Amino acid sequence: MTAPQTLDNPLFARIWTYLSSHETDWLRDRRRENLAGLTGRVLEVGAGTGSNFAFYPDTVAEVVAPEPESRLRDIAEVSAASAPVPVTVVASTVEALDAAEPFDAIVCSLVLCSVDRPEDVLRQLFTLLKPGGELRYFEHVASGGARGGLQRLADATFWPRLFGNCHTHRNIEQMITDAGFVVGASRRGHQFPAWAPVPVSEFALGSAGRPA
Repeated sequence: MTAPQTLDNPLFARIWTYLSSHETDWLRDRRRENLAGLTGRVLEVGAGTGSNFAFYPDTVAEVVAPEPESRLRDIAEVSAASAPVPVTVVASTVEALDAAEPFDAIVCSLVLCSVDRPEDVLRQLFTLLKPGGELRYFEHVASGGARGGLQRLADATFWPRLFGNCHTHRNIEQMITDAGFVVGASRRGHQFPAWAPVPVSEFALGSAGRPA
């Protein structure tokens, strides 16, 4: 089955546009942390409204940023115009992306929860990354205990419909390892207090390499 190049999800686009325009300092700090020290050509998977663009260091030569949703892509192009590094926003899913050469680094920020087949996407990203290159990720991940149960319930009911196919109970770091990447620095944390009944609280932030 051929992957679609573009998607149309007006409800999610409205929700995400609102959320991305009201991001907390905490979330912006995590974005900045995820991008620190990058160099060369970078592929950013699922640009959304371009929330990462302002935080790329000037050591980055170019960012290629596929975004399939037209409403989000229009906003991302505005964000790209004021970015500190050159950013090219592309009308494509990452699955359908046609890249002429591999990238020095790949960035995933709150996106692997929403792709249809994350294992397949990660295997493709492995081929799009240069040997010795780096995958940077900031992703919601599966929790245990009561929150894990809440995640499974949310995933089976309303959450993917509201939030652009987001699935909260995915073991993203295990999927990254299974795709052939070697996880280096990594840490876990919570965006919200432990008592808050929010399925997307736990996150993983880290880097993984493609062996040279």
